[in-house]
Amino acid sequence: MQTENHDIIYDWNEIKRHGPVIDKGFQLVDETLRDGIQSPSITNPAIEQKLELLHCMENLGIEVADIGLPGAGAQAVADVTRLAQEIRDQHMKIKPNCAARTHLADVQSVIDISQKTGVELEVCAFIGSSPIRQLVEHWNVDQMKKLVTDSVDLAVNNGLPLSFVTEDTIRSHPRTLSELFRAAIDHGATRLILTDTVGHATPDGLVNLLAFTRHVIAETGANVEIDWHGHNDRGLSLTLCLSALENGVNRVHGTCLGVGERVGNASIDMVLLNLKLLGVIERDLRQLKTYVDKVSEYYGVEIPYNYPAFGTDAFRTATGVHAAAIAKALMSGRRDLADRVYSSVPAKDVGCRQRIEIGFYSGKANVQVWLMEHDLEPTEERVQAILTRAKASDVTLTDAQIQETLAGQTRTTALAEG
Repeated sequence: MQTENHDIIYDWNEIKRHGPVIDKGFQLVDETLRDGIQSPSITNPAIEQKLELLHCMENLGIEVADIGLPGAGAQAVADVTRLAQEIRDQHMKIKPNCAARTHLADVQSVIDISQKTGVELEVCAFIGSSPIRQLVEHWNVDQMKKLVTDSVDLAVNNGLPLSFVTEDTIRSHPRTLSELFRAAIDHGATRLILTDTVGHATPDGLVNLLAFTRHVIAETGANVEIDWHGHNDRGLSLTLCLSALENGVNRVHGTCLGVGERVGNASIDMVLLNLKLLGVIERDLRQLKTYVDKVSEYYGVEIPYNYPAFGTDAFRTATGVHAAAIAKALMSGRRDLADRVYSSVPAKDVGCRQRIEIGFYSGKANVQVWLMEHDLEPTEERVQAILTRAKASDVTLTDAQIQETLAGQTRTTALAEG
């Protein structure tokens, strides 16, 4: 994105930067169908809706989907089974994984679905690893290692890849992490998923944790990859995902619209958007709005009006000076200018468009554009009638209010001429 507009934008982000800040070859893991439904404020979508969302992920080129936690009960088993069958029957490229507690019954439920459907399911087995969790659960490290190794053995012995997840990794003691990591790797885990379960991490903390984890892996001599899974309690989840990729993490996780427990997860739609703006990925994101809108509808989650790219105000202006600049760009035939003059995100690239509306801060340009977009001649009488009403209002005018004003102006003109 940044190179195609070099003639109209001077980009300080690119100074002294040689090539992408993020190496290609990483993958994205979409947790919307599992971690996303753990929010107490959402509606659990019907399976038909989950299938639609799975296809949205596929269309966006997302590489991996967490399709559920079958250990949660019969409904979860049914949904995970159906989603796995869809991936199989539609020959989808997306790879499925399933969450599982480090309980044999949880791991066995993933194995059973894999054997039933013939689809390889990556097992993501998790255990709380922070001191506070150990205190609450009355666990000691030996007990935890036994849970981990038994779970890894069961998955590996049944031919499934196992990724070991330490919950609350960012607040866990290095001695505990070292013992758990080594135990999982020694028994066949091929991936460590580092988590910021409560949104505690800062970029410095992430870098420190990655350095420690890589040191442990190097000492084992095993070929083990690293994931980053973060939550947004401090508002840093997107920054941390990008930082994780800059620091060579193999996969980062997120959910659409950031749905998830408490304030939610990293927003995978924002991860995609920023990777595109950084020039790291080249995929078509015009279907991203469809995905976001479907999650909003099916989960019963309202998109904030100021949500980046997809909130109602993202590409909407009622301010006179802004509207005038956009209007001039549109009238010149340069839609690319209209998309960038007051926006860092090209609306067309994410399936959206610029919208000029009329309110108390508006000028003539707002009204003229509105009239032209509605195939109405922007006469001085129409412009002044609408602008007069807008200046007297304390909110942006609706289309119905503008039409009402035009109808009144027409009647007034007719009476004056009669």
